[in-house]
Amino acid sequence: MSRSKGASLFAFCLLLPALLYITGIVAYPLVETVNLSFTDAALKPVTKWVGWANYEKIFNVNFSTIIVRTFIWTFFSVAIKMIIGVCAAVLLNAALPGRALFRILLMPPWIVPMAIGIFMWGWMYNGQFGMISGLLQNFGITDGPVAFLGYGRSAFWATIITDVWIGVPLVTIYMLAAIQSIPKDLYEAAWTDGAGRFYRFRRITLPMIVPALITMSMLSLIATFNSFDIIWILTRGGPSGETTTMIIDTYKTAIGSYKYGEGAARAVLICLFLSVFCFFYFRTVSRISSGDIR
Repeated sequence: MSRSKGASLFAFCLLLPALLYITGIVAYPLVETVNLSFTDAALKPVTKWVGWANYEKIFNVNFSTIIVRTFIWTFFSVAIKMIIGVCAAVLLNAALPGRALFRILLMPPWIVPMAIGIFMWGWMYNGQFGMISGLLQNFGITDGPVAFLGYGRSAFWATIITDVWIGVPLVTIYMLAAIQSIPKDLYEAAWTDGAGRFYRFRRITLPMIVPALITMSMLSLIATFNSFDIIWILTRGGPSGETTTMIIDTYKTAIGSYKYGEGAARAVLICLFLSVFCFFYFRTVSRISSGDIR
């Protein structure tokens, strides 16, 4: 009995640093943010309790549009990253000439500091000096310079492309590791039975990497939903708010307009959305582990 208590105490001591970290870095700021969201905190000495007033202000027509835009931006960005990442992982796993070189060329978007990579894309999107606009003019596709970041729809897709460029290497490496963990005997047996490449991918590769696919999708979704650097550096949420997502609007409200209470309410809403995503993620993983989903 004493040995069991000693083991429990030792385990608790090992977990104590992590518990202190979570309490001090995560739990306490989260509780303070929730408390702040019920006040009219701003650049003034006196703060009043306003109840649900900040949350009532959120669900107006403008912010509803921002919520929808955030989900659309996240969906397309994550979907494109996952599709390209899985395809690239399958190709890099194949016995192709120059495979090592392609693996090396895959790394720069992930190795280069994010800010530098985003600034590079900003120059490429520039209408007067950008490479993309110049190529379109040289090939006769456009008659003049195209300022991709100057129009709402093109700026929206430009930020998605930049996010995909940054995120694809991580997805590819993760999915490549998942594919390489599949037993080779399965492919050899399928090849012996005359199964083609597409059939082997559909019947062996894809079902075996579903857990990794779900995990990577959730991680990418959380990171993309909270993505701030890409949009802020490229467009600052413009033009005319066409690239303003929830995280950008929260920053503008809390830091730009000094409305800390309203900004905290928006931050809490983001946390609730991501909590719902995580709930369905863990539920799906649990069902996969128990064999309910094949």
